[in-house]
Formats: sequence, C-alpha cells, structure tokens
Amino acid sequence: MIPTKYYSACTSMIVGKNASIDGSIMIARNEDSKSSWPKNYVIHARKDFSNPQNFSSNDNGFKMPLPKMRAKYSATPEWTDKFGLFEENGFNEYGVAMSATESTYTNDLALGADPLEKDGIGEEAMVTVVLPYVKTAREGVARLGQIVEHYGTSESNGILFADQDEAWYMETGGGHRWVAQRIPDDSYAVIANQSAIQEIDFDDPDHFMWSTDLRQFVEANHLNPDSTGKTFNFRKIFGTADLSDTYYNTPRVWYGLKLFSPKLDVEPTSQEMPFINQANRKLSVFDVQDFLSSHYQGTPYDPIGEGSEDDKHRFRPISLAKTQEAHILQIRPSMPVGLAGIQWLAMGVAAQSTFVPFYAGASDTPTAYHNAHGSYAPDEAYWTYKLAGVLVDPHYVQLSPKLNDTKAALRVKLQQAVKQTDAVALAAQLNGPELDNYLTKVNFKNSEISLNAYNKLISELVTASTDLSPINFKQDVNL
Repeated sequence: MIPTKYYSACTSMIVGKNASIDGSIMIARNEDSKSSWPKNYVIHARKDFSNPQNFSSNDNGFKMPLPKMRAKYSATPEWTDKFGLFEENGFNEYGVAMSATESTYTNDLALGADPLEKDGIGEEAMVTVVLPYVKTAREGVARLGQIVEHYGTSESNGILFADQDEAWYMETGGGHRWVAQRIPDDSYAVIANQSAIQEIDFDDPDHFMWSTDLRQFVEANHLNPDSTGKTFNFRKIFGTADLSDTYYNTPRVWYGLKLFSPKLDVEPTSQEMPFINQANRKLSVFDVQDFLSSHYQGTPYDPIGEGSEDDKHRFRPISLAKTQEAHILQIRPSMPVGLAGIQWLAMGVAAQSTFVPFYAGASDTPTAYHNAHGSYAPDEAYWTYKLAGVLVDPHYVQLSPKLNDTKAALRVKLQQAVKQTDAVALAAQLNGPELDNYLTKVNFKNSEISLNAYNKLISELVTASTDLSPINFKQDVNL
C-alpha cells in the first residue's frame, strides 16, 4: 500500500550553458499545488523608497526589514494574497533569474537537531525578499542563506538561481542549514521533491556554498550515516528516502534521465540516481518544455497510455492537473540583459498549455495575465488555457489531436517570433527605454497570438463535443 501524504509539489530542471544547444543557461520548474488556483504574471517597477521597508507574511507571520531600493523584477504571484504572495519565479533588471521553490523534506533525525521555525522564511516570501536585491546568482544564494541562518525557515526547499554566467541549486535542511551547488556548465540536473545535492566539496568554494557551521553541526549531532566518515552527502544526511519518495519523487527524476541520459541503467524507484548528469545531446528550450509537459510517455506508467490500470497510476507524473503554471527562465549568451532573458510561461497544465516567451526587459504584462479571479473568467489567461484542457479531458482520444496540433503550430510560430525580435533589436542596437518599450510590445503580441489560437481551439472543441454526450443515440438521418 502506498503511503499517503499531502504534498505541495513541483518538478525542476537546470541546464548549464555548455549543455544547451545555443549556449543558454536555463532554470525551469512546474509549480504544482492545486488544480484550480490561478496565477498572475506581473512586473514590479524599480522603486526607491524614502522610508525603511519591511516584509510581513500573510502566510506564517515571517517578518524582516528590506533595503530602501527595490530593483525591477517580474513574478507570478497567486490570484489572492490572503494566504501569502507566492511570487515563485522571475527576472530582475540585472538579469538574475530565480525560481522558488522545489518543496523537499528533511528527515526526522536532522529535524530533531534543528527543527523548522514556524515563523521562519517559507516559499511564499523567498522571491519577494531576495530577487529584487541581488545582482548575481551567487549573491542570491548568499542573501537567502543569510536569511535562513538568521530567521530560520518554516519548511525544506530547493531554490534555483541563474545569471548569464552561472546556474545554482540551493537546498535547505532543518530550520537553519543550507547548501548550494553550481551546476557544471556541461551538465543538467532534474529535481523532484526530494533533497538532491549529494557530495559536498568543502575545498571548492567556486562550486559549493554552505551555511556557516554546517560541518560542525552535522558532526556534533552525529547526523552523517557514512560509516567511513570520509564523505559528506547532503541528500543522505538531511534528506528522505522512504516509500513515499519511491512512488512520488524518484520516478520523475528517472524519466528525465531516460529522456536525456538513456544509457544510465537506473530503475524508477532507485534512491541512488545522480544529481549531476550529462545529456546524450545538446539540449534546447524545447527539450525542457517537453520534460515539464511529460507524463511518462512511451512507458507503461503514462496515465493516458496503454499500460495496465495499476501501472498507469503507479507513479506521480511530471505534468498533472494540479500544475498552476510552468516556467523556463532562459538566459541567452552575448546579448544585452533585457534581451538575453526570456521567461517562457505556460499557464495551467504544461501538457495542455503552451509556453509563451516573455522578454525580461519589458516593463508591463498583458491585461489577461494579471488580476485573475478564483473562479472561471473567459478573459483571463490562466482560465483560457485551463478551459482547453478541461474540454479535452473527457474525450481525450477524440479531441487531443486538435490540442496537440495547436500546441505544435504555436511552438513554431513563437520561436519564429523570438528570432525576429532578436534580429530587429540587435540590428537597431536598441537599449534603455527604447528596448523596454519594444520588448513590451513584443510580449503583448506573443500573448495575443497564443490566446487567440487557444480561443479558436476552444471553439473547435466545444463544437466537436456537442455530439459526444452520453445521452446521445445513433439514429437514421431521415428521421
């Protein structure tokens, strides 16, 4: 029997610049929580405050002072701030990308030595209190690390950072400890709700960062299970490896390795899958989109595949109904900051939505992407993409080809739009307000292209569905 546990769950992927087909660094994640919980997409303008600022969480009461200067940054907050902001992911004006968080779990032994802080920093606050105040990915790790050490954290999390030079993955363990690893330029990583970072090299500060007393704390509390005492594996010291992980978490990592490193001989339930891997090819933004949109296609575990009923529901898929939004924060090389960053955003379920490219240098977001409501509204982006999926689900065999055709056509069209935008901006040498205005118009246009295509799809789905009612009856056309 599979143990049941409530999860606020996501799946993440990080790609180093030499592992990608065009030299991009990419950090990406599905934000999974509730099947009907809309997200907004906003851009906060740069602001210099005259008075000291403070952050106070509506979620758990976490409080901390903030600098007077807040840089411009984008974010995807909840439709309501009643339970916290949950800004989740975005770019700032310096080209730093951040995605928070990948929920993880600290084992009981470590929690006994360093319990979580009820009013410490949690997922809902991390982007808000970190992203607008850092100029590099490494600074982002350091700032969040200092906050965790000083205030504690209310939960265990993994956090993704990137800039034009580096990609980092950071994990918290217990209430006040953390570690971060730079993803090697030639590598990628896949993470799924389980502590992922393995061996820490304390003699390599260029590729690892850690909380102030991490080694001393682990030694004093006898947390390291290595009988030789020669290794320091963060996953084994702080993480979990229980039966829940083998059904809920490890299969998603396995599927990523199956897609990108198929020569690795691992099972879906293995607890020993490597964190850092090399792909069998250069990875594109489409590869990352496909991973975030996947549900074990080509295996017996696909919920809409041809496996047995037991196999189809054996493992938790990567893309599922509870995805609120999926994002890929792509940073391209040798480009001005505002043009280099693209926030690919798929509202709702990635498998049934489409990734729209939003340039980081823009100054505003389309109306359909902010002021969302908690119940269906036809003029809101989140609900438009969700509606298409809801219409397809009851008649998947008959209607999914229409959805897939729309997604495929949009992917090509939006990629062409990116190529054209880059060419115009670089040829005209746009910068400053001129570049911001141009990219804002482009973002609005890309949003319009995608939403129009999905509204057309919805019309086709409704029309096609009219003859699929269970109270239908095949009759003589002459009657």
